[in-house]
Amino acid sequence: MFVGSMKGGEAAALFYALAGTCRLNGVEPEAWFTDVIERIGNHPINRIDDFLPWRWQASRLTNDLEKAA
Repeated sequence: MFVGSMKGGEAAALFYALAGTCRLNGVEPEAWFTDVIERIGNHPINRIDDFLPWRWQASRLTNDLEKAA
């Protein structure tokens, strides 16, 4: 009703679910969306689960530690 169409509602629901999953896992949704959108095109499909918010955060922490060393 407020999103313009049924497809718009489904897209909004998906977006809100992803943002909520990020928040529940202590991940900043905007940072997660930005990083995933930038990298997903060159990422191997068999490793797509690397972008799950809880795995993404762990890999970011590991990368930050490696860069600091």
